[in-house]
Amino acid sequence: MIVIAIILGCTIGAIIGINAPMIPYTYSTFLAIAVIAALDSVFGGITSVLKKNFDLTIFITGFFCNSILSIALTYLGQRLNIDIYLAALVVFVGRMFTNLTIIRRYYVDLWKKKMAERATDSKKVSKK
Repeated sequence: MIVIAIILGCTIGAIIGINAPMIPYTYSTFLAIAVIAALDSVFGGITSVLKKNFDLTIFITGFFCNSILSIALTYLGQRLNIDIYLAALVVFVGRMFTNLTIIRRYYVDLWKKKMAERATDSKKVSKK
């Protein structure tokens, strides 16, 4: 169900993005860091679904709080002429890789378990 929602959201976003006007260069950093923060929340949501402890309230608040905080850090960094957004970028990308590792490991373990079951089933059939 959640995978269908993600695919649908990405499709709608792509369709809207194709028809949207170009974003000025001055705002591109804000958009980039907000997208990275949102992707971090999505990967965290998928990980929590796999761990069976997903909470929609936590997901939504994390999604918006991460995006708003990252945009605020980017704005503050531009005002101070310091690239503070790089710190948020490193944290979010690091967490995305961690969540992706958890997701990958879950599916690899699931695949191994199915392969072991098939091997056990084929041994039972061959013994009969």
